[in-house]
Amino acid sequence: MRYDALVVGGSFAGLSAATYIARARRSVCVIDAGAPRNRFAAASHGFFGQDGQDPRAMIATARAQLSAYPSATLVAGEVTGAQASGDGFALALVGGARLEGARLVLAFGIADVLPDLPGLAERWGTSVLHCPYCHGFEFAGRPLGVLHAGPLSAHQAQLIAEWGPTTLFLNGSGPLDDDTSATLKERGIRVEPAPVRALSGEGRALSAVVLSDGRAVTLDALYVAPRTRLNSPIAGELGCAVDEGPLGPVIRTDAAKRTTVPGIYAAGDAARAPHSATWAAADGVTAGVSLHQSLVFRTLAA
Repeated sequence: MRYDALVVGGSFAGLSAATYIARARRSVCVIDAGAPRNRFAAASHGFFGQDGQDPRAMIATARAQLSAYPSATLVAGEVTGAQASGDGFALALVGGARLEGARLVLAFGIADVLPDLPGLAERWGTSVLHCPYCHGFEFAGRPLGVLHAGPLSAHQAQLIAEWGPTTLFLNGSGPLDDDTSATLKERGIRVEPAPVRALSGEGRALSAVVLSDGRAVTLDALYVAPRTRLNSPIAGELGCAVDEGPLGPVIRTDAAKRTTVPGIYAAGDAARAPHSATWAAADGVTAGVSLHQSLVFRTLAA
């Protein structure tokens, strides 16, 4: 079977795109590897009408709702390759399966490349966080920290200070310039230059950041903006332009979520910065509508 649309990635962006395509009575197949970026978080915050819900439950509900449309198909699997095929595209999956479609949506998301610090990875999404809008209110007024990960970390510390008393851990990265130091001081942000040895706390909770000199700084949450990578190389394989974003590669799209390759759309974290579940879903809607209209008005595909 040749589908009207193939969607690579079945989280907030991909399912939103597929739902709008299915509602337009076009055939759509979603291929999903089952590892959404937000799988480490117990709750998704700020999503309209779903504040505080388990993101995995939200995805499960969306999958069930999409499955109710007769023209929608969901496939559990991982895409290993992609290529142009006639006037459409073909995807190769682990195990040898091949799928073909007239249009393609890239919604496979990104992965966070976490700093290599003992105690950090196991707390990711619970007490080690990246977005204060998603996970700031729950720690409001409590001691917070920002782990230096690059040039934007001082900016992140100024933002985090809106939620509580904040310490910027330079982690041995070197002194800040005078202007930045002055700005942080004005905001009441403490700067700790010593390298970080580890994070400590019971279970996934954070209680302290342990420094190389043996001191322990009490914290309830640590924020870090890590580098990111695309979850799949197929955008490049297909010839889509990929730009360097503030934290990692981003698939280039226009306002209609069209990539630089006609017939290919991209949505969600892989195609935007900054990120949030709400933005991902909205991008998916835009991509789905744009894709459908390209099937109706053929000139829109270019």
